Amino acid sequence: MADDLVSGAEQTWGRRFDGRVAIVTGASSGIGRATVHRLAGEGATVWACDVQESGLAETRELSSHPDHIHTQRCDVSDPVSVSATIDRVVSESSRLDVLCNVAGILRFSNFADVTLEDWNQVLAVNLTGTFLMCQSAMEHLLESGGNIVNTSSTAALGGHPWTAAYSASKGGILAMSSGLAIEFGKRGVRTNVVAPGSIETPIQNEFFFPEGSDHSLLRRIMAFDKPRGPEYVASVIAFVASDDGAHMCGSVLRCDGGTLS
Repeated sequence: MADDLVSGAEQTWGRRFDGRVAIVTGASSGIGRATVHRLAGEGATVWACDVQESGLAETRELSSHPDHIHTQRCDVSDPVSVSATIDRVVSESSRLDVLCNVAGILRFSNFADVTLEDWNQVLAVNLTGTFLMCQSAMEHLLESGGNIVNTSSTAALGGHPWTAAYSASKGGILAMSSGLAIEFGKRGVRTNVVAPGSIETPIQNEFFFPEGSDHSLLRRIMAFDKPRGPEYVASVIAFVASDDGAHMCGSVLRCDGGTLS
């Protein structure tokens, strides 16, 4: 359903990314896939990156602009894989203008049941992965005057139950992004954050109530009106990453259907 909406909406999109090269992580599904489709639909050459190669192939196949999309297997938690990805993008596309860090994983668990292995894995992908991508891409973004859009979550802005590691990782993304915005803003690289909530993605569809949990706590993380598809987050990412967002640096944009209003 969401992919149909994305494809149908392409007819009305502008061409804000003509001649620009973008990387999108977490591109095999959800917000990452929708962002690839949106940027490609607006003229960007998009490098869709993920560890799930079959999902990347599907992302390309589902787009109305497959010729604008390249796929690259990338484990964002692995510095070697990240470095190889950035090197390939710049080598084959000659530049890098936009970095969209969307890759993320989520584990639901009572706090007492969070294992150190799960904690480390969530932070490795969500926070360390965002750090590695930003660090490896920065010199090329400085050359192009490009920008970064990092994906956080309403879990970093308000208390979410059963998501200790995820919330910590997304809060870390907020703090790191603020630092990057200040450190590199005057040098021409903008860094901003989009914080989704109540978005229908494969991650959210894996939700379950931990044993013995208070089900009423779920109300505080639900949309005020209704959940929506990932294409709505992709549209916000595209706005921030385009020249329409040129006066934005260090901003945090909620896209959550009023969850935290």
